[in-house]
Amino acid sequence: MDDLETAYAKCIELAFSHYENFPVARLISKRLRPHVAAIYAFARTADDIADENHENLAEDDPLRTAALCEFESQLDAKSAEDMNPKWKWIFTALKDTIDKFSIPEGLLRDLVSAFAQDVVKKRYATFGELLDYCRRSANPVGRLVLILHGIRDDKLFGFSDKICSALQLANFWQDMGVDKLKNRIYIPQEDWNGISQERIFADDADAGVRKLVEFEVERTEKMFSEGAPLIKYLPFPLSLEIKITLAGGRAILRKIRRQNYDTLSRRPALGRWDKIRLLASALLS
Repeated sequence: MDDLETAYAKCIELAFSHYENFPVARLISKRLRPHVAAIYAFARTADDIADENHENLAEDDPLRTAALCEFESQLDAKSAEDMNPKWKWIFTALKDTIDKFSIPEGLLRDLVSAFAQDVVKKRYATFGELLDYCRRSANPVGRLVLILHGIRDDKLFGFSDKICSALQLANFWQDMGVDKLKNRIYIPQEDWNGISQERIFADDADAGVRKLVEFEVERTEKMFSEGAPLIKYLPFPLSLEIKITLAGGRAILRKIRRQNYDTLSRRPALGRWDKIRLLASALLS
């Protein structure tokens, strides 16, 4: 087995084994699966450097951003000999995928910049600031998937951006109880309306915080609706995969509503049967 084949095999293994699988990694066509997995391995590893228990570093340790800078620099490597050995398998596969599909490297660099921002930025003043983060942390994923399927249409990119940003936002509202342990608040400060940080960091959400989360949830639902037309332009099975992804994001919002918008005391999550129902609904609709 040559180095390229081995590199792709390791990327596929990561995509199928990680606890937060790339949304379309499992259902994607066999032809594209290695290339989706290569992009996933790049994004997953960068995110782990920024956010996981990486070499026992504190969450805001400057060494994390330095490591991300070194990781991103592998995109500039001219040959395998120039790559850091611990990441060589990722970039061997990724560079092959970039070449075969003419992928703009800016999309990959945007992902790394968003992960680096998470290390140092814990508050967002405006919704515009938050959307700029989503533009770099989430939207590139959708665009990359479309590009792998031969789609390079600005209108469809726009629909995809709406879905991907909404997915990112839904995850923020879902994870408020998790993020408070990391001293992170993604709800824009312009929306707080006098609500204190202490109330957003409480063990459970009071009426004011629940009203605030309701506002963000409904704004996110509107973004899902604005991006939904994408599905009718996509070939099968990509249309099915995106339909399931979109339905999953909306299902999270429904879970938050059923908890009366309190995600501080309990994290809403999709269970096995929720996922089966989503798949069945997508197949029948």
